[in-house]
Amino acid sequence: MRFLSLQSHVAYGYVGNRAATFPLQRLGHEVWAVNTVEFSNHTGYGAWKGRTASAEQVADIVQGIESLGMLAKCDVLLTGYVGDAALGDVVLDTVRKVRAANPRAVWCCDPVLGDIDTGIYVKPGIDAFFKDRALPLADLITPNHFELEHLTGRKIATLDEAVAAARDLLKGPRLALVTSFLRGGAESEQIEMLAVTPDAAWRIVTPLIAFEIMPNGTGDAVAALFTAHWLESGDIGSALGKAASSIWAVLEATRAMGERELQLVAAQDRLVSPPRRFTAERL
Repeated sequence: MRFLSLQSHVAYGYVGNRAATFPLQRLGHEVWAVNTVEFSNHTGYGAWKGRTASAEQVADIVQGIESLGMLAKCDVLLTGYVGDAALGDVVLDTVRKVRAANPRAVWCCDPVLGDIDTGIYVKPGIDAFFKDRALPLADLITPNHFELEHLTGRKIATLDEAVAAARDLLKGPRLALVTSFLRGGAESEQIEMLAVTPDAAWRIVTPLIAFEIMPNGTGDAVAALFTAHWLESGDIGSALGKAASSIWAVLEATRAMGERELQLVAAQDRLVSPPRRFTAERL
């Protein structure tokens, strides 16, 4: 498949396009990466260099791809971090262009807002952009636990609450992937992922791998992996199992190597053929 991916870029580390592109390529897919920021490293380090791409620059790059006639061959649009409202307009314009060129194309929208350990880390108004303008138009949405709570305005502690909250966001999208769900809070020894449609739901549970500092970019990688497996097979449960098994194997290797950044390259064989397989349960 061919993916057009509008996400952030870092020179060092693996988040955004750096976390999504290589796994997709390793699975055999083509990725056209359009970078919404060019940073030395992700902002979790507290200091970084670089700058956010202007809306005009991102729009120009998309227009260049469009001029080649390639949008008609785009199977999937992946979008993630949005730096400001102007870039949000470019994202929505790209959605319109891709769908006009290929009505079968799927939009996976990752509503990047923050996480449990960091809180909100995007500019004011970006949450409203996702909730009111972006998510209703997407086919697949991939919030984490924190983002699911923030977008629905409710605290989520139980499985039933998580499924109900995910369904609350399915006013347009056909599928929500909750990329992390910590039912027991910070003391939990396992982590769950959920795939939810209006009338069905799947859950997968993996052991929580302990890190002194949890690697960033896991949600970006999972969103890409799940989307690829889901569209390839059409089987939501199988896609959830494959994505969870792959990211768990990469995290296990990352911890064993004592690294802070996801070891996607070093663990690439585990990414494709994870040694431990987890199976999704239909609820």
